[in-house]
Amino acid sequence: MHERFLQQAIDLALENVKTGQGGPYGAIIVKDNQLIAAGVNKVTCSMDPTAHAEIMAIRLACKKLNDFQLHDCILYTSCEPCPMCLGAIYWARLEKGYFACNRLDAAAADFDDQFIYEEICVPPSERSIPMVHLNLPSARRPFEAWAETSNKIPY
Repeated sequence: MHERFLQQAIDLALENVKTGQGGPYGAIIVKDNQLIAAGVNKVTCSMDPTAHAEIMAIRLACKKLNDFQLHDCILYTSCEPCPMCLGAIYWARLEKGYFACNRLDAAAADFDDQFIYEEICVPPSERSIPMVHLNLPSARRPFEAWAETSNKIPY
């Protein structure tokens, strides 16, 4: 069963390359052995650097299930998720993920995310794209307002 779903993700990735729509990535999300959503890489055709296959599938699955969390859902993806997609997978609370190729296979095809994995461990101000902390007096007000809100939906 897992092999069949993973093969679907691989087939999506291959079709995406053949049609020239985007990169060689495909992902599907399954719940109770039923396909909920499918996504392919659309970075270049949508001019959206976040339009990775996993992100596209997560967005669609959340809409279909009318939920921002995907408990009891399984991700099948043609390649090991990049750091951005990995973060989205955790935020979506997917139950499990299966992947075909790994990050070394992606790097061999010129999709090397190793520098991002390394950047995560570097202090923000020392990263290759420096992230500068400005401590404004009003900075915490949004969090304070959130803490005081009685009808918030935690996530």
